[in-house]
Amino acid sequence: MTGQKYRARAALGLALAAAFLAGCASSSKHQAAAGPLWPATAGGGPLKEESGPTLRLDYGRGSARGNPVNDFMYFVPLISPEPVTVTQTPGNTQSARVISAERTVTRVTFAVKCDFEITGEGRQENVFDHSALIRRHEQKLKAGSSLDRQLGRISLEGTGLGTVEVQGVISNRTPVVTEVRLRFNAHGRLSPVTIGLHDIFLHQGACATRNKLVARVNTLTFRREPGEPRMHVTVASVHREGAAGGLWQDLVGGLKGAAVNLFIQPITVEAAGHQALLDFGLALAAEAPEFTFPRARNLQNAPAPVLGRMTEFSARPIASLLMSAWDKRHAPPHPALSPQGGRGIASPKVTNCGSSTFPVGKGGARSIGQPAV
Repeated sequence: MTGQKYRARAALGLALAAAFLAGCASSSKHQAAAGPLWPATAGGGPLKEESGPTLRLDYGRGSARGNPVNDFMYFVPLISPEPVTVTQTPGNTQSARVISAERTVTRVTFAVKCDFEITGEGRQENVFDHSALIRRHEQKLKAGSSLDRQLGRISLEGTGLGTVEVQGVISNRTPVVTEVRLRFNAHGRLSPVTIGLHDIFLHQGACATRNKLVARVNTLTFRREPGEPRMHVTVASVHREGAAGGLWQDLVGGLKGAAVNLFIQPITVEAAGHQALLDFGLALAAEAPEFTFPRARNLQNAPAPVLGRMTEFSARPIASLLMSAWDKRHAPPHPALSPQGGRGIASPKVTNCGSSTFPVGKGGARSIGQPAV
């Protein structure tokens, strides 16, 4: 899908959602509800452009099955500027489902908070290919320098409980999402998401890695802001890869994580993926029953392209919305949100993602998995 076509699609989604969001601007007080604030229905024919997977969004109503973990984590290859290979353990049963939603609207702002639950067993990993990066910095590497703190992988292991938090403004009767935050450590649970970092250098003419670190991710945040699209990251802890567990290691790792958060720089991401996350936030605000990602151009082992369906919104006239009584009661919490009913989280394991080969100059392919010296 070209950038122009995708921007047109995103603009259409914003325009269709504007009518019902604008009607909510009549209230000057915060009003919250667990149920839908604005009526929304799915419709529309198949798109002509190739698209990614479609997430089913039932907000905890009914007994619908969750989305496969690869579909839920599809935003990772979508935002990546580098090629990504997705792997998962044999027999993986992980799935993710949005289990609740609460929306708050004022005259000029709106906010959404959706809980999501990750269930099942297994591990899913997104492994990044640094071939192009190495080629761009070939002379630097040959001169003895290194490429420090490169993102090698993003992994999700076991189960977890998180939130999607959306912030937006209403300007000229048009809703605009300004921030989408994915929080993986909601309600005191340990985040199941980790990232692997390493330095890349040359050893005897071959690429190798050293200073391998594992950081447990708490939040990924996408903001509408000037300049290149970026992803803001906060972490809970940082450990050396393969470090033994224990209370002391957890304490030291937590202190390192707190220090890292003071200095960690936002990561530049693909514009199409960044916009897709903002559009996802708008879909949650409208309580859309589904959301279709655009196709991730850097996904290396993608299945055959499918024709997606655009989520379209219909709304009652604005006058009807203005007369609505905002007195809906909060639905009872999903069992996963209660301390007694929550599921345990499998303790994430630090694993080696294996070797990746990268061409270096005329010397052919070199292995980045060689032991460091």
